[in-house]
Amino acid sequence: MENIAKSACVLGTFVLTATLSARPARQSEPTSKEPTSIVITFKDGRQETFAMSDIARVEYRDVVDPTLGQNYFLGEWEVGDGNSGTFLITFKPNGEATRSLGSSHGIWAIPGEEARVSWGDGWRDVIRKVGDAHEKFAFAPDTTLDDKPANVTSAWKVKQKKAVPKP
Repeated sequence: MENIAKSACVLGTFVLTATLSARPARQSEPTSKEPTSIVITFKDGRQETFAMSDIARVEYRDVVDPTLGQNYFLGEWEVGDGNSGTFLITFKPNGEATRSLGSSHGIWAIPGEEARVSWGDGWRDVIRKVGDAHEKFAFAPDTTLDDKPANVTSAWKVKQKKAVPKP
């Protein structure tokens, strides 16, 4: 019995030693003394490396923002009413909207590349970027956004408002 206990103790020691030696040692310092850099790979496969400390700014030219976020739409917009007049729509950071015509309270969201507002009276407005301009599509109550809009008018930003970051 005594031999079995000694054998188990020796075997346990071997297993523990093997396990600890199989772990990689923690490195307290980076293995490379090279400065942080950026590597740019071109379409033809060649690469160029630049030290980050040498770079003052990176610019992207002719890049189109693929998504229009909340900050893009926040603020006050002047839009056509479909009868040669205009009214104001204000998009607030909390998802609420107000307008200066009809039912003044609504809620808004950004599905994809447009701002959609549902008003208390059942009307819905959609503001979309069309080329370099914006258009407002108005949908009457009891219609879907797949139906033909009641009117399509110009829309333009009057006042910009930024969202307040949450603490």
